[in-house]
Formats: sequence, C-alpha cells, structure tokens
Amino acid sequence: MKKWLTGLSVGLLFLLSGCSFFNLSYDTLDYARDASNYLDKVTQFAADTPSLVKRAVNNQQAADELKRELQQMKQEITKFNNLDAPETVREFHQQLIEQNNRLVSQIDLYLAQLKNGLLDPSFLENNQLLQPVQEITNIVKQIKKLNNQVNETLSVSQGA
Repeated sequence: MKKWLTGLSVGLLFLLSGCSFFNLSYDTLDYARDASNYLDKVTQFAADTPSLVKRAVNNQQAADELKRELQQMKQEITKFNNLDAPETVREFHQQLIEQNNRLVSQIDLYLAQLKNGLLDPSFLENNQLLQPVQEITNIVKQIKKLNNQVNETLSVSQGA
C-alpha cells in the first residue's frame, strides 16, 4: 500500500510539474504576443511622429494631432507596463519598463511644450523623442526569440 501511495504521489508530482511547465510556457507565449503587438504600436508611433513634430512647429492642427498621439502613446505604455509578466520574461519586462519610462519622460517634455500651442523649433534641436524606441525594439526582439524557443519546446513536448 505504501509503495502504491508513493508511486501515486510521484506520478501526481510529475503531472503537476508538467502542467506548471505548460502553463508557464503558454503564459510566456501570451506575453510575447502582447509584447509584439505593443512593438507594432511603438513602431507605428515612431514612423508617424517625426513628420507630425515638424508640422507642429507652425501648424496648430498638426500640434493638436501630435498632442493626441502623444497622449495615446502614454496610455499604451501604461497599459503595457502594467502587464503581469511571467517569470521567464520578468527581466525583459523590467528593461522594457525602464525604456518606456524614458519614452514617457520625452513625451511629457513634448506635451509641456504643446501647452503653449505650437512647438518651438529650438526645443526640437535638443530633445530626442524617439531615442528609447530602438532599445524597446531590441528587447522585444529578444522576447520574440525566446517565444520561438518556447514554441519549439512545446512542439517537441506535445509530439512526444
């Protein structure tokens, strides 16, 4: 009877640890998908913003549009920063939060300038709004690489 209970306990332990592995793997895949979607938004923001910034120097409509874009990006950043990152990518998530905070600081500088209406051309010479975007891109690429490794591991595990 003791052997049977020990065997059952060991079997349950392996089963539960396997389920934990799959849950962690799927959580990592979900996070990687969310990070990839976020990167798409950041990339689009980086593509659209420079021309909008240039036009916001002498065009009130462009300045208003830029203000909306900056506020929307801040909301996206906050939403992403508040994601519950699985243990496997927690360090990457923390790095993204740091870069996102740098981007928010730049956005806040631009929003403060826009309170007065148009952007001052001299302000543009000294501020790099999109500088953190490259770091964000690099981190998300690392997450995507991890995502591919998890997918391969799951494929092998499910095929076995």
